[in-house]
Amino acid sequence: MSPGLISLNPDLKQLRDEGYEVSTEKDNGYLLVSHVPYVNSQKQVAFGTLISDLNLSGDKTNRPNDHVAKWAGEYPCDSNGSQLQTLVCQPINEKIRDGLIATFSFSQKPPEGYPDYYQKMTAYIRILEGYAHAIDPSVTSRTFVPVGEDDKDSIFCYLDTATSRAGISAMNDKLKKGKIAIIGLGGTGAYVLDLLAKTPIEEIHLFDGDDFLQHNAFRSPGAPSIEDLTKKQKKVERFSEIYSRMRKNIFPHAQFIDEKNVDELKQMEFVFLCMEGESKKNIVDYLIGNNISFIDVGIGLCSEDNSLGGMARVTTCTPAFHNHSATRITFGEDEVNEYSQNIQIADINALNAALAVIKWKKLRGFYTDLGHEHNTTYGIDTNTITNDEMDNENKADQT
Repeated sequence: MSPGLISLNPDLKQLRDEGYEVSTEKDNGYLLVSHVPYVNSQKQVAFGTLISDLNLSGDKTNRPNDHVAKWAGEYPCDSNGSQLQTLVCQPINEKIRDGLIATFSFSQKPPEGYPDYYQKMTAYIRILEGYAHAIDPSVTSRTFVPVGEDDKDSIFCYLDTATSRAGISAMNDKLKKGKIAIIGLGGTGAYVLDLLAKTPIEEIHLFDGDDFLQHNAFRSPGAPSIEDLTKKQKKVERFSEIYSRMRKNIFPHAQFIDEKNVDELKQMEFVFLCMEGESKKNIVDYLIGNNISFIDVGIGLCSEDNSLGGMARVTTCTPAFHNHSATRITFGEDEVNEYSQNIQIADINALNAALAVIKWKKLRGFYTDLGHEHNTTYGIDTNTITNDEMDNENKADQT
């Protein structure tokens, strides 16, 4: 329950003040009214939960996006046990949170729509409660339960209404647990952080000893001012400060990882390697030796005929599949080649990061993974993505 959000909005507060069991789900942006009486197919009074997506601007509710509501309960019926087919839009199976599954969606649209969430929720409650009263006039959804403190420790600083709006709470839950490290906050690493910060992962640890300088501004997410650049903040401090406005548990470590301190990664569930240099081999060996899954990213750009060509690479290693690391991952001694000019462009950095985070989400089961690839290469000049190093029977390249 989030009484703070409810108190800030007249429509939500009115629901609570009139005795409805109203709450909000901070991790996924739902509004819930529990203990709503209705009639089931056995002509018995039962109780369900009415659910709506929340349309918010910060901590303020806007007019509801639509008239549709969700329902956790049996198919609602009239007092004779006949299904309310004019109310029920379709059956669904959407996880709202642990122990609460939405089973149906409702559709009752007034000509002008619903002006606020009080009007929307009470309109549906009146329909359901009306039939329940015909069987038992004493039942009510206005229970006036005591309002406690918010004991749900969300990772976000405000409601994730994007998840509820998309109806993907159950999938998003797969991304919650664990500690993730990003080693290197240059262009690609910063974009990895940008994408991970929008997931409910437990902890994000940032490792980089460099300052945030002017050239970094042109290949990292965001738009720093000249005043920001004169601060000469450490990269980890700058990005931790920015993304902590949105979520909790971002931990900056203003240091490089090498053989002396690599054991700081021991508690990590997953690592994104977004750096180059000779110390990378020590890190890779440590991660493999300690059964820690990781993704290594790399960009190789070269200038030819006054235009840029090259590639972006994502290499995935898990405890069960990592022998390809020696041939796919570039280390310090391998960097003297046609792609060693250290050219970085924001769009390729962002693409490299997106491919890496998509693969991590595949490993978590958020995205479907039919290829099981452990190496992906994007070719700029041909605009192709090549997948190889599969852990299934198909070992051929897939393009």
